Amino acid sequence: MSDEQQVDIYPSMTVERERESEKAEKIEPLQLGKRLKEIRVAHGLTLEEASKRTGLARSTLSKIENEQISPTFQAMQKLAGGLEIDIPQLFAPPKQIRATGRRDITRLDQGKPHPTTTYEHELLAIQLTNKKMMPFKSRVRARQFEDYSDWIRHDGEEFMLVLSGEITFYSEFYEPVNLCEGDSVYYDATMGHMLISVSVEDAHILWVTAS
Repeated sequence: MSDEQQVDIYPSMTVERERESEKAEKIEPLQLGKRLKEIRVAHGLTLEEASKRTGLARSTLSKIENEQISPTFQAMQKLAGGLEIDIPQLFAPPKQIRATGRRDITRLDQGKPHPTTTYEHELLAIQLTNKKMMPFKSRVRARQFEDYSDWIRHDGEEFMLVLSGEITFYSEFYEPVNLCEGDSVYYDATMGHMLISVSVEDAHILWVTAS
């Protein structure tokens, strides 16, 4: 390799080092106190409540959150136990929430009809694709347990709110329960479930299924 070629290489290496140095300077230092406060707030806890859960004094928690002191390993164990998290979560940066600008308005009675033998569904937010939740309203036609050939089961979890009327909610591992207007239930949809109207008029419900 000639001296001229060597001269060309070294400036490139210097530039590369400078770029790496700039990247390193952009890495934010870990702010354990800030992370702890984010976790506490996410759990809906006051400092007093967090103190009772973790066994650490309120003043100690406050000083940690304000970066006035660094917690010992024993303190971190108490924090993790009291907040029901793993110690590595104290050091993990919070997930960045990015707005996608998605929105879908469904006017009254403008959803997509989807009738079945037991329900008359109205699918909502039908313009959005790849939704993480599926909202829909339903009129419950079924009037007796025997109207179903088998339990209804599907992936995900489900929330149901009674809009009007009264229903009996059947589930595979629980006793049947009657729900009236304003009552709601959240359940694992892989568990067998079904419902029937028991009011004079067919009951109307709101369902939200999450994958």
